[in-house]
Amino acid sequence: MDFDLPDDVVTLLADLDRFIDAEIAPLEEADDNRRFFDHRREWARTDFEGGGLPRPEWEELLAEARRRADAAGFYRWSLPAGLGGRDGSELGMAAVREHLAHRGLGLHNDLQNEHSIVGNLVFVQLLHRFGTPAQREEFVEPLITGERGLGFGLSEPGHGSDATWLETTAERRGGEWVINGAKRWNTGIHTASHDLVFARTSGEPGSAKGLTAFLVPTDAPGFEVPFYWWTFNMPTDHAEVVLRDVRVPDDAVFGAEGEALDVAQTFVHENRIRQAASGVGAAQYCIDRSAVRAREHATFGRPLATRQAVQWPLVELHTEAEMLRTLIHKTASQLDDIHARGEAAVSIGHRVSMCNYRANRLVCDAADRAMQIHGGLGYSRHEPFEHIYRHHRRYRITEGTEEIQIRRVAGQLFGFL
Repeated sequence: MDFDLPDDVVTLLADLDRFIDAEIAPLEEADDNRRFFDHRREWARTDFEGGGLPRPEWEELLAEARRRADAAGFYRWSLPAGLGGRDGSELGMAAVREHLAHRGLGLHNDLQNEHSIVGNLVFVQLLHRFGTPAQREEFVEPLITGERGLGFGLSEPGHGSDATWLETTAERRGGEWVINGAKRWNTGIHTASHDLVFARTSGEPGSAKGLTAFLVPTDAPGFEVPFYWWTFNMPTDHAEVVLRDVRVPDDAVFGAEGEALDVAQTFVHENRIRQAASGVGAAQYCIDRSAVRAREHATFGRPLATRQAVQWPLVELHTEAEMLRTLIHKTASQLDDIHARGEAAVSIGHRVSMCNYRANRLVCDAADRAMQIHGGLGYSRHEPFEHIYRHHRRYRITEGTEEIQIRRVAGQLFGFL
Protein backbone atom coordinates (compact mmCIF):
# COMPACT_ATOMS: atom_id res chain seq x y z
CA MET A 1 0.00 0.00 0.00
CA ASP A 2 1.27 3.46 -0.95
CA PHE A 3 1.02 5.82 2.02
CA ASP A 4 2.33 8.85 0.12
CA LEU A 5 -0.02 11.54 -1.15
CA PRO A 6 -0.58 11.60 -4.94
CA ASP A 7 1.82 13.82 -6.87
CA ASP A 8 -0.93 16.22 -7.93
CA VAL A 9 -1.92 16.83 -4.30
CA VAL A 10 1.70 17.38 -3.25
CA THR A 11 2.03 19.92 -6.07
CA LEU A 12 -1.21 21.59 -5.00
CA LEU A 13 0.02 22.04 -1.41
CA ALA A 14 3.24 23.64 -2.66
CA ASP A 15 1.29 25.93 -5.00
CA LEU A 16 -0.98 26.94 -2.11
CA ASP A 17 2.01 27.89 0.03
CA ARG A 18 3.40 30.07 -2.73
CA PHE A 19 0.01 31.71 -3.27
CA ILE A 20 -0.40 32.39 0.46
CA ASP A 21 3.05 33.97 0.67
CA ALA A 22 2.50 36.11 -2.43
CA GLU A 23 -1.16 37.16 -2.09
CA ILE A 24 -2.74 36.32 1.26
CA ALA A 25 0.00 37.06 3.79
CA PRO A 26 0.52 40.62 2.48
CA LEU A 27 -3.24 41.23 2.63
CA GLU A 28 -3.26 39.96 6.22
CA GLU A 29 -0.52 42.47 7.13
CA ALA A 30 -2.11 45.46 5.36
CA ASP A 31 -4.29 48.13 7.02
CA ASP A 32 -3.91 46.65 10.51
CA ASN A 33 -5.67 43.47 9.40
CA ARG A 34 -3.49 41.67 11.95
CA ARG A 35 -6.04 42.80 14.53
CA PHE A 36 -8.32 40.03 13.29
CA PHE A 37 -5.72 37.36 14.17
CA ASP A 38 -3.61 38.63 17.09
CA HIS A 39 -4.69 39.14 20.71
CA ARG A 40 -7.43 41.55 19.56
CA ARG A 41 -9.09 38.99 17.28
CA GLU A 42 -12.34 38.36 19.17
CA TRP A 43 -13.02 42.07 19.66
CA ALA A 44 -11.96 43.03 16.13
CA ARG A 45 -14.24 40.41 14.59
CA THR A 46 -17.31 40.87 16.79
CA ASP A 47 -19.96 43.58 16.82
CA PHE A 48 -20.79 43.12 20.49
CA GLU A 49 -23.30 45.97 20.42
CA GLY A 50 -24.95 44.57 17.29
CA GLY A 51 -26.04 41.22 18.64
CA GLY A 52 -22.61 39.61 18.58
CA LEU A 53 -22.60 39.26 14.78
CA PRO A 54 -19.43 39.43 12.67
CA ARG A 55 -18.30 42.95 11.86
CA PRO A 56 -18.75 43.86 8.16
CA GLU A 57 -15.07 44.75 7.77
CA TRP A 58 -14.08 41.25 9.00
CA GLU A 59 -16.41 39.54 6.55
CA GLU A 60 -15.25 41.79 3.71
CA LEU A 61 -11.62 40.84 4.40
CA LEU A 62 -12.54 37.16 4.20
CA ALA A 63 -14.46 37.80 0.98
CA GLU A 64 -11.45 39.54 -0.58
CA ALA A 65 -9.23 36.56 0.27
CA ARG A 66 -11.76 34.22 -1.35
CA ARG A 67 -11.97 36.40 -4.47
CA ARG A 68 -8.20 36.27 -4.85
CA ALA A 69 -8.19 32.51 -4.31
CA ASP A 70 -10.94 32.08 -6.90
CA ALA A 71 -9.07 34.20 -9.44
CA ALA A 72 -5.97 32.06 -8.83
CA GLY A 73 -7.93 28.84 -9.41
CA PHE A 74 -7.84 27.46 -5.87
CA TYR A 75 -11.17 28.32 -4.28
CA ARG A 76 -13.29 25.91 -6.38
CA TRP A 77 -10.73 23.11 -6.38
CA SER A 78 -13.07 20.51 -4.85
CA LEU A 79 -15.93 21.18 -7.29
CA PRO A 80 -16.67 19.39 -10.57
CA ALA A 81 -14.97 20.82 -13.64
CA GLY A 82 -18.36 21.93 -14.94
CA LEU A 83 -18.58 24.36 -12.00
CA GLY A 84 -15.11 25.74 -12.53
CA GLY A 85 -13.40 23.27 -10.17
CA ARG A 86 -10.78 20.59 -10.66
CA ASP A 87 -12.80 17.55 -9.58
CA GLY A 88 -10.87 17.52 -6.32
CA SER A 89 -10.78 14.24 -4.44
CA GLU A 90 -11.79 13.59 -0.84
CA LEU A 91 -8.20 12.58 -0.14
CA GLY A 92 -6.99 15.82 -1.66
CA MET A 93 -9.43 17.88 0.39
CA ALA A 94 -8.37 16.10 3.57
CA ALA A 95 -4.72 16.86 2.79
CA VAL A 96 -5.50 20.49 2.01
CA ARG A 97 -7.56 21.02 5.15
CA GLU A 98 -4.84 19.52 7.33
CA HIS A 99 -2.09 21.46 5.58
CA LEU A 100 -3.80 24.83 5.93
CA ALA A 101 -4.72 24.26 9.58
CA HIS A 102 -1.13 23.18 10.28
CA ARG A 103 0.04 26.63 9.18
CA GLY A 104 -1.77 28.14 12.19
CA LEU A 105 -4.19 31.05 12.43
CA GLY A 106 -4.33 33.30 9.42
CA LEU A 107 -6.33 34.73 6.56
CA HIS A 108 -5.56 31.63 4.48
CA ASN A 109 -7.81 29.49 6.69
CA ASP A 110 -10.06 30.37 9.62
CA LEU A 111 -12.54 27.64 10.43
CA GLN A 112 -14.70 29.72 12.75
CA ASN A 113 -16.99 30.31 9.78
CA GLU A 114 -15.54 27.71 7.36
CA HIS A 115 -13.41 30.33 5.63
CA SER A 116 -10.62 28.92 3.50
CA ILE A 117 -8.81 29.76 0.29
CA VAL A 118 -9.83 26.26 -0.83
CA GLY A 119 -13.57 26.38 -0.31
CA ASN A 120 -15.44 23.76 1.66
CA LEU A 121 -18.37 24.24 -0.72
CA VAL A 122 -20.70 21.58 0.62
CA PHE A 123 -23.87 23.55 -0.16
CA VAL A 124 -22.81 23.81 -3.80
CA GLN A 125 -22.18 20.07 -3.90
CA LEU A 126 -25.61 19.45 -2.36
CA LEU A 127 -27.24 21.58 -5.04
CA HIS A 128 -25.28 19.79 -7.73
CA ARG A 129 -26.51 16.43 -6.43
CA PHE A 130 -30.03 17.13 -5.14
CA GLY A 131 -31.14 20.43 -6.68
CA THR A 132 -33.44 20.89 -9.64
CA PRO A 133 -32.02 22.59 -12.75
CA ALA A 134 -33.83 25.79 -11.75
CA GLN A 135 -32.40 25.65 -8.21
CA ARG A 136 -28.89 25.07 -9.51
CA GLU A 137 -29.27 27.97 -11.91
CA GLU A 138 -30.49 30.27 -9.15
CA PHE A 139 -28.08 29.36 -6.36
CA VAL A 140 -24.85 27.64 -7.41
CA GLU A 141 -22.74 30.46 -8.86
CA PRO A 142 -23.99 33.12 -6.38
CA LEU A 143 -23.14 30.79 -3.48
CA ILE A 144 -19.62 30.33 -4.82
CA THR A 145 -19.02 34.04 -5.34
CA GLY A 146 -20.65 35.06 -2.07
CA GLU A 147 -23.46 37.05 -3.69
CA ARG A 148 -25.85 34.75 -1.84
CA GLY A 149 -25.78 32.87 1.44
CA LEU A 150 -27.65 29.76 2.49
CA GLY A 151 -28.46 28.76 6.07
CA PHE A 152 -28.79 25.21 7.36
CA GLY A 153 -31.88 24.69 9.51
CA LEU A 154 -31.71 21.20 11.02
CA SER A 155 -31.22 21.45 14.81
CA GLU A 156 -34.17 22.51 16.96
CA PRO A 157 -34.64 23.72 20.55
CA GLY A 158 -35.60 20.20 21.63
CA HIS A 159 -33.65 18.17 19.08
CA GLY A 160 -30.01 18.29 18.00
CA SER A 161 -28.38 15.11 16.77
CA ASP A 162 -31.69 13.17 16.77
CA ALA A 163 -32.78 14.56 13.43
CA THR A 164 -35.61 12.08 12.87
CA TRP A 165 -37.56 13.54 15.81
CA LEU A 166 -37.95 17.03 14.35
CA GLU A 167 -41.00 18.95 15.54
CA THR A 168 -41.00 21.42 12.65
CA THR A 169 -43.77 20.45 10.24
CA ALA A 170 -44.73 21.34 6.69
CA GLU A 171 -48.26 20.78 5.42
CA ARG A 172 -49.28 20.90 1.79
CA ARG A 173 -52.13 23.27 1.13
CA GLY A 174 -53.06 23.53 -2.51
CA GLY A 175 -50.00 24.41 -4.55
CA GLU A 176 -47.88 25.47 -1.60
CA TRP A 177 -46.47 24.32 1.72
CA VAL A 178 -47.07 25.88 5.13
CA ILE A 179 -44.18 25.47 7.57
CA ASN A 180 -44.38 25.82 11.35
CA GLY A 181 -41.68 25.22 13.93
CA ALA A 182 -38.41 26.50 15.30
CA LYS A 183 -34.70 26.05 14.56
CA ARG A 184 -31.65 26.58 16.75
CA TRP A 185 -27.99 27.09 15.83
CA ASN A 186 -29.25 28.03 12.38
CA THR A 187 -25.86 29.07 11.02
CA GLY A 188 -25.28 31.89 8.56
CA ILE A 189 -28.74 33.46 8.59
CA HIS A 190 -27.43 37.02 8.96
CA THR A 191 -26.17 36.95 5.34
CA ALA A 192 -28.48 34.27 3.92
CA SER A 193 -31.10 34.92 1.27
CA HIS A 194 -32.56 31.45 1.95
CA ASP A 195 -32.55 28.86 4.70
CA LEU A 196 -32.47 25.12 4.04
CA VAL A 197 -35.22 24.09 6.48
CA PHE A 198 -35.86 20.45 7.38
CA ALA A 199 -39.42 19.57 8.37
CA ARG A 200 -41.59 16.53 8.83
CA THR A 201 -44.15 16.18 6.05
CA SER A 202 -45.31 12.60 6.70
CA GLY A 203 -44.60 9.55 8.82
CA GLU A 204 -44.20 9.13 12.55
CA PRO A 205 -41.69 10.83 14.88
CA GLY A 206 -38.45 8.87 14.81
CA SER A 207 -38.97 7.59 11.28
CA ALA A 208 -36.16 8.19 8.78
CA LYS A 209 -38.79 8.66 6.08
CA GLY A 210 -41.15 11.59 5.82
CA LEU A 211 -38.63 14.43 6.28
CA THR A 212 -38.49 17.06 3.55
CA ALA A 213 -36.05 19.93 2.97
CA PHE A 214 -37.21 23.34 1.74
CA LEU A 215 -35.39 26.38 0.38
CA VAL A 216 -37.12 29.08 2.41
CA PRO A 217 -36.54 32.81 1.73
CA THR A 218 -35.36 34.49 4.92
CA ASP A 219 -37.58 37.48 4.16
CA ALA A 220 -40.73 35.33 3.88
CA PRO A 221 -43.64 36.46 6.11
CA GLY A 222 -43.54 34.45 9.34
CA PHE A 223 -39.78 33.77 9.18
CA GLU A 224 -38.37 35.43 12.30
CA VAL A 225 -34.95 35.65 13.97
CA PRO A 226 -35.51 36.61 17.63
CA PHE A 227 -31.78 36.60 18.49
CA TYR A 228 -28.38 35.03 17.91
CA TRP A 229 -26.82 32.69 20.45
CA TRP A 230 -23.52 33.93 21.91
CA THR A 231 -21.05 31.09 22.02
CA PHE A 232 -17.70 30.03 23.48
CA ASN A 233 -16.00 31.50 20.41
CA MET A 234 -17.23 34.83 19.06
CA PRO A 235 -18.50 36.33 16.80
CA THR A 236 -21.69 34.36 16.37
CA ASP A 237 -23.79 33.60 13.32
CA HIS A 238 -25.94 31.01 15.09
CA ALA A 239 -29.54 32.15 14.92
CA GLU A 240 -32.64 31.15 16.77
CA VAL A 241 -35.32 30.94 14.06
CA VAL A 242 -39.09 30.77 14.44
CA LEU A 243 -41.36 29.81 11.52
CA ARG A 244 -45.04 30.73 11.84
CA ASP A 245 -47.21 29.77 8.87
CA VAL A 246 -44.35 30.35 6.45
CA ARG A 247 -45.60 29.65 2.93
CA VAL A 248 -43.39 28.36 0.12
CA PRO A 249 -44.29 26.96 -3.33
CA ASP A 250 -43.81 23.37 -4.47
CA ASP A 251 -40.59 24.28 -6.26
CA ALA A 252 -39.02 25.15 -2.88
CA VAL A 253 -38.74 21.42 -2.09
CA PHE A 254 -35.06 20.44 -2.13
CA GLY A 255 -34.35 16.85 -3.06
CA ALA A 256 -37.05 14.19 -3.00
CA GLU A 257 -40.11 14.76 -0.84
CA GLY A 258 -39.85 12.69 2.33
CA GLU A 259 -36.17 11.82 1.73
CA ALA A 260 -34.42 14.79 3.32
CA LEU A 261 -32.38 12.60 5.65
CA ASP A 262 -30.27 11.73 2.59
CA VAL A 263 -29.55 15.45 2.14
CA ALA A 264 -28.62 15.91 5.80
CA GLN A 265 -26.39 12.83 5.90
CA THR A 266 -24.58 13.86 2.72
CA PHE A 267 -23.90 17.26 4.27
CA VAL A 268 -22.51 15.91 7.53
CA HIS A 269 -20.44 13.13 5.90
CA GLU A 270 -18.65 15.67 3.70
CA ASN A 271 -18.03 17.94 6.67
CA ARG A 272 -17.04 15.31 9.22
CA ILE A 273 -14.06 13.93 7.35
CA ARG A 274 -12.84 17.44 6.52
CA GLN A 275 -13.28 18.61 10.10
CA ALA A 276 -11.23 15.63 11.21
CA ALA A 277 -8.42 16.57 8.84
CA SER A 278 -8.49 20.17 10.06
CA GLY A 279 -8.37 18.93 13.63
CA VAL A 280 -5.23 16.90 12.98
CA GLY A 281 -3.60 19.88 11.26
CA ALA A 282 -4.39 22.24 14.13
CA ALA A 283 -3.30 19.62 16.67
CA GLN A 284 0.03 19.16 14.89
CA TYR A 285 0.51 22.94 14.94
CA CYS A 286 0.03 22.94 18.72
CA ILE A 287 2.37 19.96 19.14
CA ASP A 288 5.10 21.49 16.98
CA ARG A 289 4.90 24.86 18.71
CA SER A 290 5.06 23.13 22.10
CA ALA A 291 8.16 21.17 21.10
CA VAL A 292 9.89 24.40 20.08
CA ARG A 293 8.88 26.04 23.35
CA ALA A 294 10.15 23.08 25.36
CA ARG A 295 13.54 23.22 23.64
CA GLU A 296 13.93 26.98 24.08
CA HIS A 297 12.49 27.56 27.55
CA ALA A 298 14.47 26.53 30.62
CA THR A 299 13.44 25.95 34.23
CA PHE A 300 15.87 25.35 37.06
CA GLY A 301 18.77 25.47 34.62
CA ARG A 302 17.50 22.89 32.15
CA PRO A 303 15.33 23.04 29.00
CA LEU A 304 11.76 21.86 29.48
CA ALA A 305 12.39 19.34 26.69
CA THR A 306 14.65 17.32 28.99
CA ARG A 307 11.83 16.65 31.46
CA GLN A 308 9.72 13.54 31.04
CA ALA A 309 6.62 15.30 32.37
CA VAL A 310 6.84 17.49 29.26
CA GLN A 311 8.10 14.85 26.84
CA TRP A 312 5.60 12.08 27.43
CA PRO A 313 2.30 13.95 26.92
CA LEU A 314 3.64 15.46 23.70
CA VAL A 315 4.83 12.06 22.46
CA GLU A 316 1.36 10.63 23.11
CA LEU A 317 -0.27 13.47 21.16
CA HIS A 318 2.27 13.29 18.35
CA THR A 319 1.75 9.53 17.99
CA GLU A 320 -2.04 9.85 17.94
CA ALA A 321 -1.82 12.58 15.29
CA GLU A 322 0.27 10.28 13.10
CA MET A 323 -2.16 7.39 13.50
CA LEU A 324 -5.20 9.58 12.85
CA ARG A 325 -3.61 11.11 9.76
CA THR A 326 -3.23 7.63 8.29
CA LEU A 327 -6.82 6.67 9.19
CA ILE A 328 -8.19 9.89 7.69
CA HIS A 329 -6.27 9.44 4.45
CA LYS A 330 -7.41 5.84 4.14
CA THR A 331 -11.04 6.75 4.84
CA ALA A 332 -10.95 9.68 2.42
CA SER A 333 -9.57 7.35 -0.27
CA GLN A 334 -12.40 4.91 0.41
CA LEU A 335 -14.89 7.75 0.03
CA ASP A 336 -13.35 8.54 -3.35
CA ASP A 337 -13.78 4.90 -4.42
CA ILE A 338 -17.40 4.90 -3.24
CA HIS A 339 -18.17 8.14 -5.09
CA ALA A 340 -16.59 6.72 -8.25
CA ARG A 341 -18.93 3.73 -8.05
CA GLY A 342 -21.93 6.00 -7.48
CA GLU A 343 -22.66 4.46 -4.08
CA ALA A 344 -23.77 6.11 -0.84
CA ALA A 345 -21.08 7.06 1.67
CA VAL A 346 -23.21 5.69 4.50
CA SER A 347 -21.54 2.29 4.02
CA ILE A 348 -18.37 3.60 5.69
CA GLY A 349 -20.09 6.14 7.91
CA HIS A 350 -18.65 4.39 10.95
CA ARG A 351 -15.12 5.02 9.69
CA VAL A 352 -15.88 8.69 9.11
CA SER A 353 -17.22 8.81 12.68
CA MET A 354 -14.00 7.24 13.99
CA CYS A 355 -11.96 9.95 12.27
CA ASN A 356 -14.24 12.73 13.42
CA TYR A 357 -14.61 12.08 17.12
CA ARG A 358 -10.98 11.13 17.71
CA ALA A 359 -9.60 14.12 15.78
CA ASN A 360 -11.91 16.54 17.59
CA ARG A 361 -10.70 15.22 20.92
CA LEU A 362 -7.08 15.27 19.80
CA VAL A 363 -7.02 18.95 18.85
CA CYS A 364 -8.67 19.96 22.13
CA ASP A 365 -6.11 17.92 24.07
CA ALA A 366 -3.22 19.31 22.02
CA ALA A 367 -4.35 22.93 22.48
CA ASP A 368 -4.77 22.37 26.21
CA ARG A 369 -1.29 20.82 26.45
CA ALA A 370 0.19 23.71 24.45
CA MET A 371 -1.32 26.17 26.91
CA GLN A 372 0.23 24.24 29.79
CA ILE A 373 3.69 24.04 28.24
CA HIS A 374 3.64 27.73 27.35
CA GLY A 375 2.63 28.59 30.91
CA GLY A 376 1.06 31.98 31.53
CA LEU A 377 1.82 33.04 27.97
CA GLY A 378 -0.14 30.03 26.69
CA TYR A 379 -3.16 31.11 28.71
CA SER A 380 -3.00 34.60 27.22
CA ARG A 381 -4.65 35.71 24.01
CA HIS A 382 -1.21 36.63 22.65
CA GLU A 383 -0.83 32.98 21.70
CA PRO A 384 -3.41 31.23 19.48
CA PHE A 385 -4.01 28.13 21.59
CA GLU A 386 -7.06 29.40 23.48
CA HIS A 387 -8.68 30.32 20.16
CA ILE A 388 -7.88 26.92 18.67
CA TYR A 389 -9.36 25.20 21.71
CA ARG A 390 -12.51 27.31 21.76
CA HIS A 391 -13.09 26.82 18.05
CA HIS A 392 -12.52 23.08 17.84
CA ARG A 393 -14.35 22.33 21.06
CA ARG A 394 -17.61 22.96 19.23
CA TYR A 395 -16.99 20.11 16.80
CA ARG A 396 -17.34 17.63 19.64
CA ILE A 397 -21.00 18.74 19.65
CA THR A 398 -22.01 20.01 16.21
CA GLU A 399 -23.10 17.89 13.23
CA GLY A 400 -23.48 14.87 15.47
CA THR A 401 -22.02 14.86 18.98
CA GLU A 402 -19.05 12.64 19.72
CA GLU A 403 -21.47 10.36 21.56
CA ILE A 404 -23.46 10.00 18.34
CA GLN A 405 -20.23 9.24 16.45
CA ILE A 406 -19.28 6.57 18.98
CA ARG A 407 -22.81 5.16 18.82
CA ARG A 408 -22.47 4.81 15.05
CA VAL A 409 -19.18 2.95 15.41
CA ALA A 410 -20.75 0.70 18.06
CA GLY A 411 -23.67 -0.01 15.73
CA GLN A 412 -21.28 -1.35 13.12
CA LEU A 413 -19.08 -3.17 15.63
CA PHE A 414 -21.96 -5.01 17.31
CA GLY A 415 -24.08 -5.52 14.21
CA PHE A 416 -26.91 -3.15 15.15
CA LEU A 417 -26.77 -1.19 11.87
